Amino acid sequence: MDAASLKIVVVNSVVAHGDEHLAEVQAQLARSRTLRIGLLQAGYDVVAVIPGDMYAPERLAQLQPDMIIVDAESESRDVLEHVVFATRDAPRPIVLFTEESNQSDMAAAMEAGVSAYVVAGLKSERIKPVLDVAMARFTVDQKLRLALSDSKSKLAERKTIERAKGILMQRYQLSEDLAYQRLRKQAMEKNLKLVDVAQRLLDVADML
Repeated sequence: MDAASLKIVVVNSVVAHGDEHLAEVQAQLARSRTLRIGLLQAGYDVVAVIPGDMYAPERLAQLQPDMIIVDAESESRDVLEHVVFATRDAPRPIVLFTEESNQSDMAAAMEAGVSAYVVAGLKSERIKPVLDVAMARFTVDQKLRLALSDSKSKLAERKTIERAKGILMQRYQLSEDLAYQRLRKQAMEKNLKLVDVAQRLLDVADML
């Protein structure tokens, strides 16, 4: 997916209002401006800028962005938790720009699903390379997760089939090969997957 077709939502950390927070508000506005300029110069489509409050998951669900950028003056666990929760069922690359951090914060963020973690020095010319790396890493991570999920699913299927074979072998005094052939024959006759026939046999056995 190229930059022009990538829909981005920027999530800002929530800064309290009031004179005592004026410096934080001004810093947030300056950072947001730099970020928007960098995104526009790189050809990205910023569909919305939203606060990272408790309503962020609902807003993100409505906007359906391709990438989420979290812009925080300091690493905000609350903001990150809202974003991660919103992408739990529909993973998307998350890029975190922050001014302060430490190794434990970075590790926790990456574990939570952040694709790129950028500390300090937010410059417009750095944004596109960072987002390109984030998208590439997200793609690799998703492939790995899919492969892991597929491996777990196949292992579970094998265990189900092995259990079903065991029941047939014990009940009908069959060899392992004959038990497997009986399951396979049932699957072909009923036009079902072998694992589905095995699971049905286990369900019946559990009721007896």
